[in-house]
Amino acid sequence: MKVTLHGLADHLTFMAKGDSGHWVVLDADESLHGFNAGTRPMELVLEALGGCTAMDVLSILRKKRMNFDRFAMDIEAERAGEHPKVFTKIHVVYKFWGNELSERAIARAVELSETKYCSVSAMLGSTAEISSEYLLNP
Repeated sequence: MKVTLHGLADHLTFMAKGDSGHWVVLDADESLHGFNAGTRPMELVLEALGGCTAMDVLSILRKKRMNFDRFAMDIEAERAGEHPKVFTKIHVVYKFWGNELSERAIARAVELSETKYCSVSAMLGSTAEISSEYLLNP
């Protein structure tokens, strides 16, 4: 895997592109010489966690032919007070809406993602305590 990053010499605004060919804008707050025009790097890490585990969970549930109307996630994290300010706690909330939800299937899909399939979760788990819950028709 390869990522290319381009930026301006006097600002902290960057365009990054990976092997998939899609661009992402990263930026810092204006007080740090950014333009506040993009996502912060640590936000991207949490977004990557969400995307990784969501893809796993939904793929597993589709294989089990479980139908749902809507899906969403909320992820909150705490960071260390000292540099490098890694994540120390992450809480993931999976939300499902539908009439034919199987709590057992959802619990198993979440467990498989968190313990076997999600590489982002595996990496973050070395520095952060990751907890999760799932809500049905919240």
